[in-house]
Amino acid sequence: MSPRFEAFVVRLYTDAKLRDAFLVAPRAVARAAGLSEAEAVALEDVDRPGLELAARSFAAKRQGPPNAGAAGRGRWRLWPWRR
Repeated sequence: MSPRFEAFVVRLYTDAKLRDAFLVAPRAVARAAGLSEAEAVALEDVDRPGLELAARSFAAKRQGPPNAGAAGRGRWRLWPWRR
């Protein structure tokens, strides 16, 4: 895998417009992003529901924990017994 391929996959997870275009024409979008023909062909068989699920999951994680700013309530702690 080339660094360009890896960067493209990351963008698929994080960029909804790119992901929507990719799901319509995967090979064309991958080639337009500079991927090789072999890389573009490999992406044609991507697990589409899995891609969408992962993208939603990553988006939720980027938003942070629920109620993170509510006066200290809802803060996530790795060690709840420690203050």
